Amino acid sequence: MQRKLGAQISHMLKARGVDVIFGIPGVHNQEMYRGIEEAGITHVLARHEQGAGFMADGYARASGKPGVAYVITGPGLTNLMTPLGQAWSDSVPVLAISSCLADVSSRQGQLHQMRDQRAAAATVCDWSLEAADAEACYALIDRALGEFAGARPRPRHLQVPIPLLEGLADAPPPAPAKAVPPRAPDAVLEAATRAILAARKPLFIFGGGARAGAEAIPALLEQTGAAAFVTYAGRGCVPQGNPLFFGSYLARPDSAAMLAEADLIIAVGTELAQVDLWRDRPGHDCPMIRIDIDPAVTATARAGDIPVLADAGAFLKALSIAIPARAETRPPAWEPRRVAEARRRWRAEVDADYPGVLPVAEALRDMLPEEVMIYSDMTQFAYAATEVWDMARPGHWHHPYGFGTLGYALPAAIGGAVARRGQPTLAIAGDYGFQYTANELGTAVELGLPLPILIWDNGKLGAIEASMRGAQIAPNAVIARNPDFLALARAYGARAVQPDSLEEMGQAILAAFRADGPTLIRVTPALAGRGVTPSS
Repeated sequence: MQRKLGAQISHMLKARGVDVIFGIPGVHNQEMYRGIEEAGITHVLARHEQGAGFMADGYARASGKPGVAYVITGPGLTNLMTPLGQAWSDSVPVLAISSCLADVSSRQGQLHQMRDQRAAAATVCDWSLEAADAEACYALIDRALGEFAGARPRPRHLQVPIPLLEGLADAPPPAPAKAVPPRAPDAVLEAATRAILAARKPLFIFGGGARAGAEAIPALLEQTGAAAFVTYAGRGCVPQGNPLFFGSYLARPDSAAMLAEADLIIAVGTELAQVDLWRDRPGHDCPMIRIDIDPAVTATARAGDIPVLADAGAFLKALSIAIPARAETRPPAWEPRRVAEARRRWRAEVDADYPGVLPVAEALRDMLPEEVMIYSDMTQFAYAATEVWDMARPGHWHHPYGFGTLGYALPAAIGGAVARRGQPTLAIAGDYGFQYTANELGTAVELGLPLPILIWDNGKLGAIEASMRGAQIAPNAVIARNPDFLALARAYGARAVQPDSLEEMGQAILAAFRADGPTLIRVTPALAGRGVTPSS
């Protein structure tokens, strides 16, 4: 059946499992909207393309499916580029589909005209390509979806000329066979197994890529006697209470000394990037087994290392089968007492770095249901909490780690709440970052999402102020006049509350999970001394 191509795209996406699209319609992409309702796809109207991109990102992280965003030519795409950059940094499968002008070389002065829109998006995407015809459009969509499933899931951008969207096109072809991630050869699995069993003090570092194999991790740690760290994105991979778990304290400078004690490091699904370590190198001198789906990561292996190009989750499961069959029971060389001492020391350092945060963060942790999914912004509250807060399950705290953009938490949480209807979702933002995307409150109200939005309001750019002082720079431009956040939320039709104690904060959040719309909860550092004394 022939339809206009814009409608065919929506039908194709639905047939490939896409149920939700985030975006904003305009005259340049309205043909893409012709088929959305007919195809049976839900469209979520953002208030800004940046919000639409973060929603698609949050949806993808919560659902495990690609997030899809529709935007217009020119400013629609440039507004989307910040979320695409964030999705690139954090390996999130986001497919951006935009319209584009058919001719930008011989014609000037057109609406939304850019010199090279495709090249602009390519700076923050795995690829950015233009479809020359309907067949190419279908092929590129299938390529993107296949690469999300079989390779590192970074964002892709497809642009379609407006006349092509408006023209009739044949139906897309049937979906191709599902792509699968790379699998390590048996010889590599054998080599890794031998190295782990030969090590006296092995140490695992689990990143976000290890989450798919989390169920295999407890047995691996028990059989090998290994200690473990997690990156911020890997929190929840190691069971809470494991006596040899160093936590997510890799950014503490003397964590390097712990890595230096190991005689084998097994880095699973992590780049060990600057934002994981905040130093130039981890600190180890021993060999490393580097397990990653990205060849650019495994290519950094040094002499004596074992690079493993494979899906980290699948390889962990294979290790958990291979190692028990060969392992002999032996006492771990790591001392639980030293691990506990390091964790206490690092927690005290975090408490000193971020005064007033930990009492509130730890009270919040103890009040929340285990299945809650959290989206945080670039704020001191999140910086502290992501170090001290051990998650009960992986993939349930999402933060803009690499690109480090402000304004992420609220729209990403909206996307996550759309993906997890009926399950608790929480947004945590600072007073400054919240204002980047505060307009998305309108979307949350429209959707009737029971979404608590915790605003950490210290009245300034606290982390920047501390950084300036540390660099012996007189703090400048770090204080801004905030709005009345409670009145702002109510103006959008949301609920709003400012608790006077930690108990009231917990009650407000639990009530917000049961509400028929979002609730803004304003919290200040003064709350730290009011109420419960949480466990540490």
